[in-house]
Amino acid sequence: MKPVWKVVGWVGGAVGAVVAGAAVAQTAKVSHERKTASDSLADEPLGLLRPDRESTVAAEDGVPISVEEVDPADGGEPDITVVLVHGFALDRRCFHFQRRDLAELIDPRVHQVLYDQRSHGRSGRSAPEHSTIDQLALDLDSVIRSVVPEGPLVLVGHSMGGMTIMALAEKHPELFEERVRGVALIGTAAGAVGGAGLPKSVLSRYNPVTLGVGRLAGVQPGLVEWVRRSAKSLTWSGIRLGAFGDRKVAPSLVDLMEQMINGTSVKVLTEFLETLGTHDRYKALAGLRHCEVLILSGDADKLTPFSHAERMAEEMPHATLVRAPGAGHMVMMEQADLVNDHLVALVERCAADRGESRKKWWRRA
Repeated sequence: MKPVWKVVGWVGGAVGAVVAGAAVAQTAKVSHERKTASDSLADEPLGLLRPDRESTVAAEDGVPISVEEVDPADGGEPDITVVLVHGFALDRRCFHFQRRDLAELIDPRVHQVLYDQRSHGRSGRSAPEHSTIDQLALDLDSVIRSVVPEGPLVLVGHSMGGMTIMALAEKHPELFEERVRGVALIGTAAGAVGGAGLPKSVLSRYNPVTLGVGRLAGVQPGLVEWVRRSAKSLTWSGIRLGAFGDRKVAPSLVDLMEQMINGTSVKVLTEFLETLGTHDRYKALAGLRHCEVLILSGDADKLTPFSHAERMAEEMPHATLVRAPGAGHMVMMEQADLVNDHLVALVERCAADRGESRKKWWRRA
């Protein structure tokens, strides 16, 4: 029997040749589509907004977490802090439109905290055994304790970011009773990602394609990354198809998505598959009973179908459930106005919640 690594290498090489060849055939088509497509966001500085402050927070295991803060645009003191938690294979730039618009609010004024999850964006690389949603919850707790230790909070999580918030509610329910006034769960799930009765998405550890790529990345990570670079046009087309509901989505949004995904190695992505596949936090939703809750999802989401949003709403009858018609997984980019309208309404409710007078908790560094 031939050594396993040789077999894997030959198979990987054959796959690479096929994918690279297909990419060449696709390049002209994708280039034409990008040039002829209408791009209303061509002048938008996607992912380039500058923060008011940047810092690094040490996670419990020492991994450096890259954090940025955004103050109210008018310079006034904020009434509430919104912490935005991004999803799998992304980074904090995915909240471009939310960050832009929340900064302009005057009543209430919002202090924003955004950070990159471990092994994503500008944060440090995690050990594989710590690539878990439980650890991500501890990271979020560390960010809150370090950057905004006082004052009312609204937590906004997309995809794996929503799962992170659920895990935090499971670990520290007292935080949600005392400080967290609102939670927005966007394009996410409380469990059964890719499980029985649901499509086996790329987030599923049971997806044979994802499983095969993960095994190959463990043996020959360089080869897998080479294949991904060679298949750039296929990647772009796949992102547009998989992440967005509208095939006519602005090409610049797909470009930003591609940048975020390509900034995360295949090996890192596969290290999170186990925790995504075993994620089950329906019981943790009980910890959100003290909060205003917004559940928002696109009904064309191929990664976390709208049925997940409906199931969470069943567990939290006090929550507001919003269906974004025709939107895919990246709903906060694809239908930013809809998402922002509901986020602003959530923040307004939370800022006025419990009839408390405004506390002097804010201290600008």
